[in-house]
Amino acid sequence: MTRSRLTFSSARDFLNCPRKYHWRYVLELVPIESDGSLSIGHAFHSALESLYKLDMAGKPRDAAAIASIIKEIDNHFSDRFFDLEQKRRWHLVGAMFKAYVRHYPRENFNVVAIEREFSGPIINPATGCRSRSFQMAGKVDGVIQDKSTGEYFLLEHKSASAISGDYLERLPLDKQIHLYCHYISQELNIPISGVIYNVVQKAMLRQNQGETKEQYQARRAELIAKSKTGKTSAKRKIPESDKDFQKRLMAKYEDGQLFHREILFISPDDIEATLSDLWQVTQRLLSARRDDLWYRNTDFCFRYNKPCIYFPLCRSNGSKNVIANLFQHRAAHSELTSTATVSTETIF
Repeated sequence: MTRSRLTFSSARDFLNCPRKYHWRYVLELVPIESDGSLSIGHAFHSALESLYKLDMAGKPRDAAAIASIIKEIDNHFSDRFFDLEQKRRWHLVGAMFKAYVRHYPRENFNVVAIEREFSGPIINPATGCRSRSFQMAGKVDGVIQDKSTGEYFLLEHKSASAISGDYLERLPLDKQIHLYCHYISQELNIPISGVIYNVVQKAMLRQNQGETKEQYQARRAELIAKSKTGKTSAKRKIPESDKDFQKRLMAKYEDGQLFHREILFISPDDIEATLSDLWQVTQRLLSARRDDLWYRNTDFCFRYNKPCIYFPLCRSNGSKNVIANLFQHRAAHSELTSTATVSTETIF
């Protein structure tokens, strides 16, 4: 029996806005221009993946290995020489990674797995039977074993705009981790005690771009016009060099305040409750699929002070012209590669 793949992200999208789920996982549409803010997290995650693969293989974090990972970051932002936004992200990710290596030169855990994919059955809590329609799938950043206690934990990387009390207090409510603990425990046949949230804050510094000759002359003329003496001592603002900006970024990370690790133990009750919630999501999904009704939750159109990436589609009622000009097709759950136990056929 072929079961549809369900991930935490797709289940969350369905709960937040069924129409968004429909655009992404039924019609398999994604914007041609991706959200730039996501590339920072993606590039940083990729760098940490390479770093911890060194640890898992028992290889040293020597200068050559670190330089190779920094080269990967450079390649991720290959358009930085003429794209100022890419250059900004390149500066930031490079500084985050270099500072991370300095802040955590060695770890008190052994790396068991990195970017490990999993799949498993979704169980009806009332009957104990497997869903005939859906199979849970996902990928964890890492699995580690504490050297002193022998306990296993998930390692979850987070790049955050701010490490605030509110941010940390919400972590225990992260249902994604409840599911990942359950399914990775089954996948690897080991007890997972909880999760280590590995949080790195994104520095808000900006490189000083200076001003062009024309901008300086215009500013100078304005100051002279306002001056009683008809003179000004204003000098042209010179752009900050990449080297000087990197030095300023590294100084920002030097005191360690932008790094934080939070260890949370996950109880069986938390996992049981989340698995029950997951089953309820599948039943609502079946109903939407059966009736081909995908509710549009307009409360999420401008969540986080910016439009949903599918807002142009909803506003135009799925205009073919909008799809042709702004969107492209990409297979559902394309972030996952394993197909051994789960069919990738879209049957929604």
